[in-house]
Amino acid sequence: MVVLGACAAWPLITAAARDGRPEGMLLAVLAVAAGYAAGRIGGALLPVAAPCAGALAGIALVAWVPHLAPGPQITTPLGHAGATTAMVVLAAGAACCAAWAASAPAPRFALWLLAAGVAVTSAVLGSAAGCGAAALLLVCSLAVGRVRHRGAVLAVLGLTAAGAVGLTWAVAGDAVPEGFTASLEGRLTPHRVALWQDALDLARTHAGLGVGPGRFGELSTTSVGSPLSDGKPHSAPLQLAAEQGVVGVLLAALAFGWLLYALWRSPRSTPVVLTAGTALTALALVATVGNALSFTAVTAGGGFLAGLATSRPFTDEPARRTGEPRS
Repeated sequence: MVVLGACAAWPLITAAARDGRPEGMLLAVLAVAAGYAAGRIGGALLPVAAPCAGALAGIALVAWVPHLAPGPQITTPLGHAGATTAMVVLAAGAACCAAWAASAPAPRFALWLLAAGVAVTSAVLGSAAGCGAAALLLVCSLAVGRVRHRGAVLAVLGLTAAGAVGLTWAVAGDAVPEGFTASLEGRLTPHRVALWQDALDLARTHAGLGVGPGRFGELSTTSVGSPLSDGKPHSAPLQLAAEQGVVGVLLAALAFGWLLYALWRSPRSTPVVLTAGTALTALALVATVGNALSFTAVTAGGGFLAGLATSRPFTDEPARRTGEPRS
């Protein structure tokens, strides 16, 4: 609660200093807190049914609310592929967590099929990235069933997220080989890379307080020059750096680090913990190169999955009864 409170208070401070608009950040923090509380309650009362319901709700959102948010729908040049991929990953992660929480073979097998169905549904809906991410998550979840000590895996997940942030920062600062940058521009579009460069320039100029929440769109030359721009740099770390300065980035890193620590200390079985950790790290990777965290459904879903994985069920899970170590 202290970390979330700081994440809510700092945008208010920077907004007051820079005449910004903190409503978007406050809504994201509220969505994470509400999702986390729902996940803790659902995981304690219904450790199998709650994640199963979350998986079904997630894929239903992808199927029937393709853009996951009201307002003008931007199709080019950036689109909503990141938000869709994030929701698919969270839905697949919830289904895999439900499978590991089930004790009987038949329900567990059915839930594995649900996780596979999430990937198939994503492919049918035209999200190749979501399909690939869900399939990879399913494979990773099956693999962590043999892991006994979660600490090392969680450390690797943390380093993976940090590496992705560093790579994005390096691309924005032209600190990578030209061939590599050209390859990324081919996949991410030159427009997105130009937005990253604008965000990094603003972060360097206003390292202390940033330019103010919600003000990137009016100060970025790339964003102003694009009639279809949504006013965001499509990279959560760079947006925080540009709009909230160094402290904003440090608070986000602290929140993710706390999450990994909470997963390490979680009473849930190691397969459930590592599956959720992998899905949330995948969400972090998507948010590093996209605009996924600007969608309330995604932030609430991430909080819900984190709550599920750190809850304390009233009945012991099968792996816990075998005397499985926690770390």
